[in-house]
Amino acid sequence: MTLSKLSRRNFTLASAACLMANRTTSAAPLDSTLTSPYRSIATEPFPVPAIELSRVRPEFLRREVDDPTREAAGAIVVDPARHFLYLVLPGGKAMRYGVGVGRSGFAWSGEARVNSKQAWPDWYPPKEMLERQPHLARAMRKLRSGLGMPGGSGNPLGARALYLWQDNRDTLFRIHGTVEPWTIGTNASSGCIRMINQDVMDLYERVEPGARVLVLGAPAGYAKTTRGGDGLPPLHNLVRDPGGLAGRGLW
Repeated sequence: MTLSKLSRRNFTLASAACLMANRTTSAAPLDSTLTSPYRSIATEPFPVPAIELSRVRPEFLRREVDDPTREAAGAIVVDPARHFLYLVLPGGKAMRYGVGVGRSGFAWSGEARVNSKQAWPDWYPPKEMLERQPHLARAMRKLRSGLGMPGGSGNPLGARALYLWQDNRDTLFRIHGTVEPWTIGTNASSGCIRMINQDVMDLYERVEPGARVLVLGAPAGYAKTTRGGDGLPPLHNLVRDPGGLAGRGLW
């Protein structure tokens, strides 16, 4: 065998070995501390299925990190550009969650407060949405607050919802679970902040009504909002009629 043939053979074998090593590395299992929170939950009024982790990028799984904000413990900071929500913890730490945020034209930034929170919330789509998507009517029922979809496994708001208010007014924005966990890390919603159900359940237990919520500036190219005197845009000034935004399918 000539030297050139031997060199080519060794190169081929070495290349194959590198490819196999890379495949082995990429297939390495995630740390169990990241995966265990996403198992199925059978102790709720409705089943919460396990998350198919292959459809969620690892960086969007819940984890405790060094606090990158300057907010007091208990505050919620949403970074739409990076698709992260931080719950500030004591001692310079924060719990970081992956989120889905508003698509182009629905993005927003500003400050609000958690007015209330609800487990397995009902969903009340506006009549304009029902007119545009008449198939939704089959899932609607007469509820105590009007025509809506009862809370449950198929409800678009998921297992938990935090209702955001500003100046004693409902902003119509929510932090809530989702029936589409594969949209975490994307701009897919109509303005609300989506979370994996297991994550919003964890956040729900940690946050009390009155908590400050700060949504950082939206990525470049998104719709701009009018800023208030404190440099932050009042959420209810995002549109002249907040109900009109809800009419486009806010969830």
